Amino acid sequence: MTILIVGGSGFLGSELVQQARAAGHTTVATYATTPGDTSPSAWYPLDLRDAGSLDTVMAEVSPRVVINASSGGADWAVTAEGPLQLAMVAAARGVPMVHMSTDAVFSGADRVHYDESCLPDPITPYGAAKAAAETGVLAVHPKAAVVRTSLIIGHGRSEHERLVHRLAAGTFNGALFTDDIRCPVHVSDLAGALLELALSGAAGIHHAAGADALSRHELGVLIARRDGLDASRLPAGLRAESNVPGALDVRLDSQATQRSLRTPLRGAREFLRPHEEGA
Repeated sequence: MTILIVGGSGFLGSELVQQARAAGHTTVATYATTPGDTSPSAWYPLDLRDAGSLDTVMAEVSPRVVINASSGGADWAVTAEGPLQLAMVAAARGVPMVHMSTDAVFSGADRVHYDESCLPDPITPYGAAKAAAETGVLAVHPKAAVVRTSLIIGHGRSEHERLVHRLAAGTFNGALFTDDIRCPVHVSDLAGALLELALSGAAGIHHAAGADALSRHELGVLIARRDGLDASRLPAGLRAESNVPGALDVRLDSQATQRSLRTPLRGAREFLRPHEEGA
């Protein structure tokens, strides 16, 4: 089976490439600027804003399924409009699609626990772009799956893990918020779940986050302890007292999706234990 991974050079995309190849699938990946450090069957440059480029890649690759793991931040053209164009091309060719989304589509204003039935109410430009992408993808490709996740951790390569090392070393001025709660997920668990959903033909909204709700500071302490760092060097702060926009407490309920998966969506307290190799 040929799997096309859009955004294959990113953190999650690289893990998807590795797992798909290990499972014996022909794996083609795209990149926006430079190829990643993994070895798919082929790399293709791709600008999600270019509908012609999308159609060309899809025609040349002829994938059986597409997984969109790209991230354009708050860039509306890339993050909101790009996935819509990809979904249109995939739908026209009858290709199943899995689109990655985020807990940033929620505000945490009226609740903290969110399952798949909850409607997006974003409060940041990034969250708004991702929410628009969700709506657009499912409107033009009703058989697509949209998968929301939380902070992605793993192998020491995530943004949060690198930040913890810089803070512990005193090379970066900042703080880890104690009032910013999320459900971190290991990149290997998330990639495994996405491949399962993609190959099963799943459709609609799914949540794939870790089992534990932790503040960013609690997460930082777990990372520091795993990596042998001095956790007492990690400065703490309150997001509510900062100028950093975004929701405070957003906890994705992934129980419904977990029941359909063989891949466990472990909590950070489990996958960040010091003896966990490769965590």
